[in-house]
Amino acid sequence: MSTTSAAILLVEDNEDDVFLMRRALKSAGIINPLIVAEDGQQAIDYLAGAGEFADRATHPLPAIVFLDLKLPFIRGHDVLSWIRQQPHLENLVVVILTSSNEPKDLKEAYRLGANSYVVKPPTSEQLLDLAKAFRWYWLRFNEFDPLSEVAPGSR
Repeated sequence: MSTTSAAILLVEDNEDDVFLMRRALKSAGIINPLIVAEDGQQAIDYLAGAGEFADRATHPLPAIVFLDLKLPFIRGHDVLSWIRQQPHLENLVVVILTSSNEPKDLKEAYRLGANSYVVKPPTSEQLLDLAKAFRWYWLRFNEFDPLSEVAPGSR
């Protein structure tokens, strides 16, 4: 599969933010499947292939995760920590996309292995700019680990 078919997992509990992100990705020309997990536990279940997410043909591992920090049940930092403890997810790209601009949140996210930390843009125009930048860097120029289970070409 190409990078245009690699799934993106958005871990976000705010329906409005999900709508805006979906619209921005589409407007930026990103046609990748967007999977939404509404809380930290659902994100872990999805990535673990647990329960309803066991069929990887229907629920493929994503190549990239957009992870909010302020989530119900399990907070984003704990989801990130869990991801980095899973050998099959060690190369999964995790972009923190959060409303928090607290230095302690940023520091903790990078300590736990985040690949990037982005504060949610305040306007839809800036979110579109972010989606365009994401498309160009992560989906066009970035080289994924070809041996990784989550590399776009491996599904």
